[in-house]
Amino acid sequence: MSTINFQEVNLDKKPNLDLIWDLDRLEQRELAQRFIRLFENRLCVYSESVSQLYTNYGLHFPAELGRKMVVLPNPYAFHDTLNHISPYSVRKTGLCVLPGQFQGHNGLLLARLGAQGEMLQARPFKSALAQIISKLKQNGDVFLPVLMKGDLREFDQRMPYLHLHRLQLTQLPHLSAFERNDLQQTVTRKLLMLYRQADQLSC
Repeated sequence: MSTINFQEVNLDKKPNLDLIWDLDRLEQRELAQRFIRLFENRLCVYSESVSQLYTNYGLHFPAELGRKMVVLPNPYAFHDTLNHISPYSVRKTGLCVLPGQFQGHNGLLLARLGAQGEMLQARPFKSALAQIISKLKQNGDVFLPVLMKGDLREFDQRMPYLHLHRLQLTQLPHLSAFERNDLQQTVTRKLLMLYRQADQLSC
């Protein structure tokens, strides 16, 4: 029996706080909002508190909530919410995506964060991602990036960027091989969409 089951929306439930992102620390909030929208439904969003992965959602900035962003799963596509995704399977990568225009480039860039949070050398997103995927593939691994609350950040109070988490299928032994394969294909499909459009995306 499948453990990645369908999830109906229950409006009587308390809101999932993992889906309400606080933007108070961002100086350039309007710029950050435009930037995060580039990734709407191009990267999956993970909620640790309910162990769910959202693959079909909208990003909202309701005025009544002030400086917050709400990730709202599509209520008409409950099958796009995957359940029983253990927090142990989601790890920080130290990788971040940033807008290329801040360094005089088109599209997106991919960089690593140093130990002190400094931005190390940034490279064009597509070539950097291809190298990461190739290295992991040599070790029989896959790169499955996802977003979590707190991943939208700001560098030097002027440049928004997204930290990436990574889903590790080996940490989901309770799922069947079919379910893990389905999960891999879902996240990879989103990543491929982002990869194909990375050179044209700009905030």
